[in-house]
Amino acid sequence: MKALTTLVIASALAFSGAAFANADLAKKDGCLVCHDATVKKVGPTWKDIAAKHKGDKDAEKKLAESIVKGGKGGVYGKIPMPPQPKAAADADALAKWVLTN
Repeated sequence: MKALTTLVIASALAFSGAAFANADLAKKDGCLVCHDATVKKVGPTWKDIAAKHKGDKDAEKKLAESIVKGGKGGVYGKIPMPPQPKAAADADALAKWVLTN
């Protein structure tokens, strides 16, 4: 029982650490200027983005590409997301994190 409890706690800490790391990455990369998890700003909420891509097996790849190249802006608003030149690993991590919201 003690081993199971330790495993559950370690897993939770690892997951929450990754979540905070990606929230920090979003802050560092300026994503919070236009986006929020639940409050509509200039761009859509991360919850709306995740809902839009629910069930799409290529969602992570598409979103990472949109983060790097910029978004259309036509689906949610009239202002397109500017290109955000980032390391592919950063864009992949941000995409994965946004889709878990």
